Amino acid sequence: MNMMKRLTFSFWTLFFAAMLLTAPVSSAQDTASEASDDAPAAPAWEWDENDPRIGLAPGIEDAGSAIRNLVHVAELPRPAGFTLADEERGGRMSNTDLAFRGNLAFVGNYGGINIYDISDPSNPQLRTSIVCPGGQGDVSVHQNLLFMSAQETRGRLDCGTEGVEEEVSSERFRGVRIFDISNLDRPRQVAAVQTCRGSHTHTLVSDLANPSRVFIYVSGTSRVRPGEELPGCVAATDPDEDPNTAYFRIEVIEVPVDAPENARIVNEPRIFEQDGNIAGLWQGGDHGEGTQQSRRTNQCHDITAYPELGLAGGACAGNGILLDISDPANPVRTEAVVDPNFAYWHSATFNNDGTTVLFTDEWGGGNAPRCLGSDLPTWGANAMFKRRGNDMTLAGYYKLPAPQTKDENCVAHNGSLIPVPGRDIKVQAWYQGGMSIFDFTDPSNAYEIAFFDRGPISTTERLTGGYWSTYWYNGAIYGSEIVRGFDVFTLTPSEHLTQNEIDAAMLVTVDEFNPQNQMRNEWPVHVSVAKAYADQLVRAGVMTASERSALFSAIDQGNNSVLEARATVLEHSALASLGAGDTGHHNTIRVRLAEQLRGLAD
Repeated sequence: MNMMKRLTFSFWTLFFAAMLLTAPVSSAQDTASEASDDAPAAPAWEWDENDPRIGLAPGIEDAGSAIRNLVHVAELPRPAGFTLADEERGGRMSNTDLAFRGNLAFVGNYGGINIYDISDPSNPQLRTSIVCPGGQGDVSVHQNLLFMSAQETRGRLDCGTEGVEEEVSSERFRGVRIFDISNLDRPRQVAAVQTCRGSHTHTLVSDLANPSRVFIYVSGTSRVRPGEELPGCVAATDPDEDPNTAYFRIEVIEVPVDAPENARIVNEPRIFEQDGNIAGLWQGGDHGEGTQQSRRTNQCHDITAYPELGLAGGACAGNGILLDISDPANPVRTEAVVDPNFAYWHSATFNNDGTTVLFTDEWGGGNAPRCLGSDLPTWGANAMFKRRGNDMTLAGYYKLPAPQTKDENCVAHNGSLIPVPGRDIKVQAWYQGGMSIFDFTDPSNAYEIAFFDRGPISTTERLTGGYWSTYWYNGAIYGSEIVRGFDVFTLTPSEHLTQNEIDAAMLVTVDEFNPQNQMRNEWPVHVSVAKAYADQLVRAGVMTASERSALFSAIDQGNNSVLEARATVLEHSALASLGAGDTGHHNTIRVRLAEQLRGLAD
C-alpha cells in the first residue's frame, strides 16, 4: 500500500458503506468515545499501516512527530501569562484562532491575544500581549482595528482577570471587543458591543461599495444571558413560546472604520426562517437508521463571507447554508442543505472560483477522539458541495487518512486555501490529529499531499489540545496549537506539488488575512504560473515530459513566436477535447496556460 495512499470517497460508495457498517460501528464508536479499555473495535476504513503518524510518542514539549512534504521552520511555546501553569490560577488559556496584517500574526487565546512579528517567518518574535479573558478569543483585524470574540460569563468590560461572580452584573461582557492597535505597544479597547449569547466566533465582512465601514457577523452559541443584564435578551428556546427569542438569529454589527467607538448592532436577521417560521430549518435528531444525530439549527458556529462573490457560507448546527451578502448589512439565506453524516456543521470554505463549498463537521465538539480507525470516514469529516447558482449538491468527503488514538481529540477544524493556480488545495487543522494538506480540485476524489502531526499530549488523562487553526499566509503556513504554542511551516516539492506550483503560490500576497472573510486569489502573468500549469498538464497525462521541456526552453529563452504558437495549439486542443465530450479540468488548465503564454509573449 502506498505511503501517500489517497483516501477517496464518492457519494454513493460512502452511502452504501455507511449502511453496511452501521450496526457494528455505532457501538464501537460509543465504546471508543468513552476511552474504554475493552478490545479495539473493528476498523471502519483502510489506511496505510506504515503511516509515520501511527504510534507517535506522547508529551508536550517532547512528543514524537511526523512530517511529510513540509519543513517545520519555527515553534514557540505559549508566552508567560498564557501557559498551563497560568491556567491553574486564571482559568483556561488555550490558543484559538489566527488573523494576520502585514508582518504581524494575531493569535487568539481564551485569556487574551498575543501578537507576533513574523517579518522572518523562521524566527517569529512576540511583539505584544493583550490580557483580556473571556473566551474563546477568536480574532480579526482590519487596518488599525483588532476584533475579539468573548462568550464566557467571566468576561469583564474592563478586561479584568478577576471575573464576574454575580448572575446579573453590569461589569460582565459577552460580545465583540474592538481594540485600537495603531500603537502596538499600547493597544486600547475602544468599543465593546454586547450580544445576548456572546460571540463564539465572528466574521469580518468587507463592504466593497463603502470601505469606510466593515460589518461583523456574530455567531453566538452560548446560553442567552438574563434580560436584566442586557435588555431585550429573551431565553425562550421555542419561538412559539416567545417570537422575540434570542435564538434562531445572528447579529450584524456595523463598524465605522474611523469611528469604531460608534460600532452598533444594525440587524438581527432570522436567517433560518422558512415559510414564516423563524425555526424553519433542521429540527434536530437523526436522519434515519445509521445516521448522525444532528443538532437543531438555532445558531451558526461559523460564517465565511466571500464579498467579491456576494456570498457567504454558513455552518449552522444542523444545516449548511448559503447567504446572499450583496447587501452586507442584510444577509439573506438562499439555500440550506443537510447531511445525514454530519453532527454539527462547524465551518465553511469556498474554493477560489466559488464553485465548491467545503463544510466541516465538528462531531464531538472538538474535545472527543473522533479519528479512530473504528469511526466512519464520513463522520467528523469535510463534505464538499458543488455550487451552481444557489444550488448545492454533495460531491464527496475528506477525512484525515491516518487513525488517531483514544487519547487524542481529533475532528475536522479550521483551515484555508493554499493559492496554487489551477488547483483547490487546503491546509487544515485536526486538533491532535495535527495538520493535513489536501487537494479537492475534484471534490469526489480529494487526497492528501502533506502533513504534520505530534503524538498525544498525554496517555494517562484526556486533555484537549492540538491545532485549532492552520492557515497559509504570504508564503508560509502558521499553526495555532492549543497547548504547545505557535508553529510555522513551509512547503517542499513532491510528486503531489512541484516547485513551480509552490513558487506560483508565493506570488499571491495580501495586506490582511481573516479566515472568515475570504478574498479572491489572483495570479499575475509570470513564468512560475505558466510552468505550474504545464506541470499540472503533465500530471494529468495530457502533456508529455518532453513537450514540457520544450515549452520551458521557449519560456526561458523568451521565444515569443513559439509561445504564441503553443498557446494556439493549447486552445485548439481544449476545444477539441470539449467537443468530444471530455469535460475534464485539464481543459481549463490548457486555456489558462494559453493565456499565460500569450501574456509572456507580449
